[in-house]
Amino acid sequence: MSLLDRLFGPSKKTQQPDISFGRYTDAYKSEAQQAAFDRSLEAFERGEHMSAYRDFLFFLKDEQTDNIDWKEEGDALIFEFWQGSRRVTGFANSEKVKVESKVARADDLNVGFLRRLMEYNFNLKFSRFALDPDTTLCIVFDTHTLDGAPHKLLQAMRELAIHADKQDDLLLDEFKMLRPAEERTFGDIPDAEKEIKFKYLRQEIERVFAEIDAGKPDPNQFPGTYAYMLLALAFRLDYLVRPEGFMMDVLEKIHSIYFAKNNQTPQVKVQNIRREFQKLLDRPKEALFKEMYRTRSTFGVNPPVNHGTMVGLIEGEMPNMEWPMQQNHEALALAVPQYIAGFALFHYAPPKPVRELLHLFFQITESEFFREMGFQIPYTDASGRLSKVEILKEIKSIAERNRIQFPYFKPDTNRLDFASMVLFAKSYILMMKDLNLNKAE
Repeated sequence: MSLLDRLFGPSKKTQQPDISFGRYTDAYKSEAQQAAFDRSLEAFERGEHMSAYRDFLFFLKDEQTDNIDWKEEGDALIFEFWQGSRRVTGFANSEKVKVESKVARADDLNVGFLRRLMEYNFNLKFSRFALDPDTTLCIVFDTHTLDGAPHKLLQAMRELAIHADKQDDLLLDEFKMLRPAEERTFGDIPDAEKEIKFKYLRQEIERVFAEIDAGKPDPNQFPGTYAYMLLALAFRLDYLVRPEGFMMDVLEKIHSIYFAKNNQTPQVKVQNIRREFQKLLDRPKEALFKEMYRTRSTFGVNPPVNHGTMVGLIEGEMPNMEWPMQQNHEALALAVPQYIAGFALFHYAPPKPVRELLHLFFQITESEFFREMGFQIPYTDASGRLSKVEILKEIKSIAERNRIQFPYFKPDTNRLDFASMVLFAKSYILMMKDLNLNKAE
C-alpha cells in the first residue's frame, strides 16, 4: 500500500506527492535572478548600497520555495532566510552588514566543545562561531558596507548558512550539554513516510551485506567491485531518503573513507565502510526518525558543472561494468551505473535536463520505493519488467520541457536496450554521455 493510501485511503488521483529528493541546488537561477545580480553589482559600484542589497536578496530568492524574506526599517534592510533546518537573520545599513544564525544553547561550557569550535573557526574564511551573552552558540559574519560587495556577501553567507545547517545536528548529537537554540517549526513529515524510508534504508543495507557475505565473487579478491555496490548504496540513500544530521554525516564519511589517500588497502576500506553502514542499522529507530524532515534552503552545497564533467565520469567508470556482466553478477554490474548516477547527484549540480534524466533513472531502477512513497510510476510493472512506451514518453517530455534553453538536447533513445534492467541501465547511462547540452545562442 502506498503512502497516499495509508494517509488518505485508496484514491484514483493522478497528482504526484510533494516530496523532494536529493540535495538542494541553487544552480538553476532564472534570467530574472541573474539580471538582478548584475544590477546589484552595478549599483554597488555606484555607491548605491541599499539598492544593491535589495537586488542581491531577490537573486537569492528561490521561486519554488519560501526561502527568504526582507523588509525595510528606517535606513536598514532586515532579512532572514533558511538553510536546511537553520534560520539565518541579518541586516544591512549604510555602515554595516551583519548575518548570524543561532546553532545551539550551551548549559555548560565544556572544554571539548569549545576546542571543537576553535577548530571549526580555523577552517572558516568569512564567518566564525561565537557565544553570545546567553551562552548561545552562533555563527556570525559582519563587514563594513563599503567592503560588503555582493560577490563577498554571496561567499560569506553561503559559508555561514551551510556550516550552521550541517553542525547543529552533529553538535547536539555529540555534546549532551547542548540543546536546540530554536525549535524547528517547519518540515515535519508524516510517520508513514518515515516508516517507508526507514524500511528501505534497512532492507537495502542488509541486501548489500548479504551480497558481500555470499562471497561470489570473493570480496577479498575483488574489493573494488563491492566498493561500487557500497558507494552506490550510500549515494542512493542520500538521494532517496534525503537524511539530515548523523545519518547524512555517516553517508558522507563513507565516501571519504574510500577516496582517502592513505595506506589502507581496498579490502580494509570496504570493511571500514561496512562498519559505518552498521552504525545506521544499530541506530535506534527514534533517532533516525528525528533526522527525517523536510527542509528549505537558499544555498546549494554541490558546485554546478558542465556536461563535460558528466562525460568524464561515465567514460572513466562504465568500463568497470563489463567484468561483472560477463560473469553474470547482475547486482554488481548494476551497481556501476547506479554509482555513476548517484555520484553525479551527490557531488555535482549537473545541467537541469541531465538532473531530470538522473531522477528518471532512479524512478525506473527503484520503482518499488517510489510507489511505496505514493508516486504513480508506470515505468515497470509489478514483476519489474520495463515499460518501453512509458519510459520513452517521459524522456521525450524531459526534452520538451528543456527545449527553449537546450534546443540541441535530443536523447538518442534508439540506443536503449530494454531486454533487462542491467542492460537498460548500461544503455541509459551511455545514452546520457552523448547528449548535446549546448544552449540557445
